[in-house]
Amino acid sequence: MSRIGIIGSAGRMGQAIAIALADAGEDLAGGTDKNGDVAAMAAQADVLIDFSSPAALEANLEAAAAAGVPIVIGTTGLEERHHWLIDSAAQTIPVLQTGNTSLGVTLLAHLVREAASRLGEDWDIEIVETHHRMKVDAPSGTALLLGEAAADGRGVALADSAVRGRDGITGKREPGTIGFAALRGGTVAGDHTVHFLGDNERLSFAHMAENRGIFAKGAVKAAQWLVGQKPGRYTMPEVLGL
Repeated sequence: MSRIGIIGSAGRMGQAIAIALADAGEDLAGGTDKNGDVAAMAAQADVLIDFSSPAALEANLEAAAAAGVPIVIGTTGLEERHHWLIDSAAQTIPVLQTGNTSLGVTLLAHLVREAASRLGEDWDIEIVETHHRMKVDAPSGTALLLGEAAADGRGVALADSAVRGRDGITGKREPGTIGFAALRGGTVAGDHTVHFLGDNERLSFAHMAENRGIFAKGAVKAAQWLVGQKPGRYTMPEVLGL
C-alpha cells in the first residue's frame, strides 16, 4: 500500500483519481490545488500524481525532488521548457510523464508505432481527436502522443513532419507528413482515431474514452509502478511492459 498525493485534487481528474485510489486500496496522502502547499504534502507521500497546470509544473517538480518522491505527470499543454525541467528532475527522482494515462491508449500508441514502421511513407497518417467544449489545448496531449509514436515508427521528428489546422488553399498533401485535426464540443471525455491512408485501402486505429475513470485508473497504476524505481524519466509503455 502506497501513500499517494494528488496535485490538482479539486479538478475533475483529481476527484476521479481519489475514487480510483480508494478502489485500488491505496492511501490518500493529501491533495493540493492552486496556492496549496505541495511541499508539505510531498513530505507525507510515497508518490505524487500531478494533473494541475503547466504553470505549476516547475514548483511541483521542485517539491517532489526536495522530498525525494516520485511523480506522475499527466498535465497536458506542456512546452519544450517543461520537458527540460522534467529531464532535470529525473536526474534525482523517478518521473513518469505522459499525454494520456489510459492503458488502452498506451497500447494504441504501441500499435501506431508498429504500423508506421511497417507501412512506410506510402501511407498518409492523419490523427483526429474530439474533446469536450471546456478543453483549452489543441491538439490534445493524447493526439501528440500518438503523433510522436507515428513519427518514431518512421524514424523522424514530429516537429519536422506535423501539419495542423489546414485552412484555405493549402496545396497538395506533402509525402511523409502527419496531420492533426481537433474537434471540440459537448461533454466528450476523449476520442482519438489514427488513420493510415494508402492507395485503395485504409487502416484506422481508434480509442474512445467513456469517462475520466480510465485515466484515473491508469494514473494510479503508473504511480504504484513508479514507487521503488530508480531516478530517471519513464513512460506508460514501461508500466505495461511494452
